[in-house]
Amino acid sequence: MDEKYRRAVDAAAIFSETDLSGRITHVNDQFCAVSGYSREELLGQNHRMLNSGMHSTEFFAGMWRTIALGNVWKGEICNRAKDGSLYWVESTMVPLLDNATGRVERYVSIRFDISEKHKLLHSLQWRVGHDVLTGLPNRAYLSDMLDQALEFSRQESIPLAVCMLDLDGFKAVNDSYGHASGDLLLVEVARRLRGIVRGEDVVARLAGDEFVLILRYVRDLPDLRAALNRVLGIISAPYSLHGKDVNVYASIGVTLFPHDNADAETLLRHADQAMYVAKQSGRKRFHLFDVSRDREGRAKHQTVERVRQALAANEMRLHFQPKVNMRRGEVVGFEALLRWEHPQDGLVAAKEFLALVEETDLIIDIGEWVMDQVLSQLDRWQQAGHDWPVSINIAARHFQRVDFVERLASLLARHARVAPQRLDLEIVESVAIENIQHVSDCLRACQALGVQFSLGDFGTGYSSLSYLKRLRTQTIKIDKSFVRDILHDRDDLALTTAVIGLARAFGRQVIAEGLESAEHGELLLQLGCEVAQGYYIARPMPPADIPDWVAGFVVPAQWRALEVSR
Repeated sequence: MDEKYRRAVDAAAIFSETDLSGRITHVNDQFCAVSGYSREELLGQNHRMLNSGMHSTEFFAGMWRTIALGNVWKGEICNRAKDGSLYWVESTMVPLLDNATGRVERYVSIRFDISEKHKLLHSLQWRVGHDVLTGLPNRAYLSDMLDQALEFSRQESIPLAVCMLDLDGFKAVNDSYGHASGDLLLVEVARRLRGIVRGEDVVARLAGDEFVLILRYVRDLPDLRAALNRVLGIISAPYSLHGKDVNVYASIGVTLFPHDNADAETLLRHADQAMYVAKQSGRKRFHLFDVSRDREGRAKHQTVERVRQALAANEMRLHFQPKVNMRRGEVVGFEALLRWEHPQDGLVAAKEFLALVEETDLIIDIGEWVMDQVLSQLDRWQQAGHDWPVSINIAARHFQRVDFVERLASLLARHARVAPQRLDLEIVESVAIENIQHVSDCLRACQALGVQFSLGDFGTGYSSLSYLKRLRTQTIKIDKSFVRDILHDRDDLALTTAVIGLARAFGRQVIAEGLESAEHGELLLQLGCEVAQGYYIARPMPPADIPDWVAGFVVPAQWRALEVSR
């Protein structure tokens, strides 16, 4: 190379020449300065002496293939200096050709030190994936690390624990000592967690005082419990802030893969749910996520949502079961019973889905829909000349709403042609006694509107004379569990006899549910109960079938015989 050009290159770049085998034949001062080797140490040596181990053999094979064919190669290379440190160079390697033969005779390399650029990039990349305060992986990096850990666990069939840790008492530290002290506490917590977990485990900080632990190679539950107890112990050891000992504790929620066979995001959510259970149970505790209970919860949620959709899609139906006076052979009313006309499963009874719904506010929407539909049906029957009262079961959650009476009044006003006395609201005994004062007040307010009330499932709860006195319902319904066995169970017969006697003593009407045979009816009549409903009389039916059924109803002969013999 011309001397003046070489001086220009020497001033601006790291420069070297090698022969065709890669032995160094020339280096400039900048090359020696960045590599830490003297010129004498470098000349005659192969360029491989600077290999950092950061690049694959394929990387170098491609580079040599390019320049051996007479083409220029450009790229970034990480080299290792004499003292073991790494440095990055942006390199342009140029093959020099023999003018006579046109063949490559040697290579020159012009490099620029870009180590600072790489440090900056590494720092920026580190900040993207790490919490600056504690140096732990952050939420973004945790997601990748958890995905990798899960993939390894699947391949090796090794259990993996995902733990969510929240500090109890951290807010008090922030409030008492300031956020700077709170930050120092978080740094110390991070240090303790890093110090107690194994090298293959992961500690990350999500936000605030929430940390995540990924514990790999969990052999069994005792092993997991031991590890979590160590974590709880190390976190609860005193911290020194401003010369004072400060205590914080941890609540840990944990879920175990593959028993909880979910994706990374779901596992974190399950651990978070378990952590809140631990926190509610008291500090310095851990709680293992219950997979079976979660499945039940999800199934319940799906059912509730499907019922919600069914209500909106007008898939709900009302069927009506007759109540008859067995002595006189008269239909005295009906009970409205909910059915779901499922597009695939056909007609579904309320017991198949309503129990799950009763714990949600959806039961209120259903209850109001039922009352509105019943009032509409009463109006239609009334216009057709039928005067049948209808009873409706009211769920506890619905009846206990503070605005129940107000909303009932609004419904009655929308159906002004229907006499409120035709509507009979039925509450079960267990609901009534949960808040006897509220229920009693609500009963009186509803009855002031003209609405009737029945007390259902009587005898199955904590029946007492004082409850019966305070709950001024017009009717008491004997639960079908007693009626069913009165023919052969002396205790049920005694209970049924007692309920009938109580109803008479307090001036209430009494209705027997679950009548299964003519003999049941005959015995009830002998005991003094005249009104009953049950499958022996009729199953619940759609409203269109009722007029014909009523017209064709005939009382059994043995019941008529009892009337004649009176």
